[in-house]
Amino acid sequence: MLSVSRLFPILAIIVALLAYNDPAPLMGWKDAIMPLLAAIMFSMGLTLRASDFKRVWHNPQPIALAIILQFSVMPISAVLLAKAFGLSDELTLGMVIVGACAGGTASNVITFLARGDVALSVSMTLASTLWGVFATPWIISLTAGKIVHIDSLAILFSLFKLVLIPLLAGALITHFQPGFTNKINKHLADIASALILIIIAIIVALNADEIGTLGYGVFAAVALHNIIGLISGYAAGKLTRQTEVTCRTLAIEIGMQNSGLGVALALKYFGPIAALPGAIFSIWHNISGALLAGLWRWQTDMKIRTAEKQRSQSAKIFDPSKN
Repeated sequence: MLSVSRLFPILAIIVALLAYNDPAPLMGWKDAIMPLLAAIMFSMGLTLRASDFKRVWHNPQPIALAIILQFSVMPISAVLLAKAFGLSDELTLGMVIVGACAGGTASNVITFLARGDVALSVSMTLASTLWGVFATPWIISLTAGKIVHIDSLAILFSLFKLVLIPLLAGALITHFQPGFTNKINKHLADIASALILIIIAIIVALNADEIGTLGYGVFAAVALHNIIGLISGYAAGKLTRQTEVTCRTLAIEIGMQNSGLGVALALKYFGPIAALPGAIFSIWHNISGALLAGLWRWQTDMKIRTAEKQRSQSAKIFDPSKN
């Protein structure tokens, strides 16, 4: 049966094109992004239990792997791509700034839609954000030769407010009212998909003017930057013999940066041109994430259907009354 979550990749492209062609109706919706994210996190929290986080706590290797990849592969690939496409110094800085940022909250949403490990994704985002307090300014300063200061407390408070509180609220409801969550569980993926489609539309609308001024080289560099993150995360998971679900989670976490922070830092220290790669990354990683989530969700659904069909056939073989 068709649903918002199943059609999510196609709908993401459609809403992005509509918002780009007619951004005016969404220009005043900037302040709605944060409440929408919090609502998505609450929906995800309704699918989690305390045991999910205990499991992650007892297996820290994927989190360590995510931190290493986040602050090595992403900034290094940013520099190499900028050189390969002959980007200006300001655009190169913008690429590096995005690459030096921790994973973003959007990675948690896409992980949920891709049937990844949400508890692991949230733990990775929190860990990389804590490491980013030191790693992000150091990487940017090393590249730009300029000391960059980050309001670490503001970032951590934002993460706490937008991710942890709504997530824990949903998890607590699941713990104390399991009957309620069981009734709505089948609708949560569609709700989260619909809300992130609205966020994609708002982000595209807010950056429509900038999109029209950029050359193809910038778009290609930003898209490849994201794709390299996705591939390196997945490959690293496979090489370290992680489960398929963990590999998906790693891929999404590494490929989807906190580009909002990147835009803010670029604007504050280097100017509007340096902020453009971050703005484009914000749009692109949501669309690429939607496509990847749709593919992986479809693959998982097919495996579930195949397994159910095999069980049904086995039951008929061992129970003649069902033939």
